[in-house]
Amino acid sequence: MERVDIDDVEPAFMDGSDLDRRGLSKHLGTEDLAINYYAIEPGEALSGGMHAHFDQEEVFYVVEGEVTFQTPEEEFVVGEHEVVRFAPGDFQTSVNDGDEVAVVIALGAPKPSEDIRVPMECRECGESETLQFLMTEDGQYLRCPECDNQFEAPV
Repeated sequence: MERVDIDDVEPAFMDGSDLDRRGLSKHLGTEDLAINYYAIEPGEALSGGMHAHFDQEEVFYVVEGEVTFQTPEEEFVVGEHEVVRFAPGDFQTSVNDGDEVAVVIALGAPKPSEDIRVPMECRECGESETLQFLMTEDGQYLRCPECDNQFEAPV
């Protein structure tokens, strides 16, 4: 059994964002499940834009407030004490359109997601409708799974 106080976990800030994201997986010792805590200010998003994990199922539990999720087909609000699930390959993005901070627990399984895609056509071959998103020490890149063309991701 492992237990952690979320207030004892340091926020992990990415790409100049001040989004309060706290990774809980390491602290809880999970091997097959990614767990993240988010405190999302009004106007902030859970992710950098429309994307899908082709190798991971995601579940978002809204503890406080509300979060507006968007898929290619629809937009909907998930309110306090509601849960939404996205299957592997489901494209989604989200934002706190409310006036209050939204608190969200995000679960992903299996834990290591390495096939994250964005809905963009390859500008080199035009064959792929999704590009793989890669984060390295050198920056963020998009890679075409069809022709293997790689280019810097737009910021």
